Amino acid sequence: MDDVSVRNATAADVDALLELWSRAGENGSRPDDRPDLVHALIEHDPEAVLLAELDGRVVATIIGGWDGWRANLYRLAVDPACRGRGLGRRMLELAEERLRRLGAERFCAMVLDGNEEGQGLWQACGYAPQDDWSRWVKQAH
Repeated sequence: MDDVSVRNATAADVDALLELWSRAGENGSRPDDRPDLVHALIEHDPEAVLLAELDGRVVATIIGGWDGWRANLYRLAVDPACRGRGLGRRMLELAEERLRRLGAERFCAMVLDGNEEGQGLWQACGYAPQDDWSRWVKQAH
């Protein structure tokens, strides 16, 4: 995918991010994506959201969150028409590089249990499920 460019997302990209996540996402149990929250993330950490473009269209994303202690990876999404060409791996490697520079010693990734294709990528990149932990959630509102 030499013709793909990767850069940090800006506020001007929010609609394109939401559109890709809608097309590429499989998680119906998460809260709806809201533009104001994506804008807030980009304002809070302008380097957290990486996106890949092909012919002016967003075709992949990853969020690399860093709280000063832990590194968390979210929203590794690749346009279904662009899968299987190494783009997901490339996005993951770039996010890991940034998080290492910030001081990360371990990466945690949010991967859906039923996303076999995604799990294959994460496993091929050295990730494994952590059997002794479960994710607990509570709505903030």
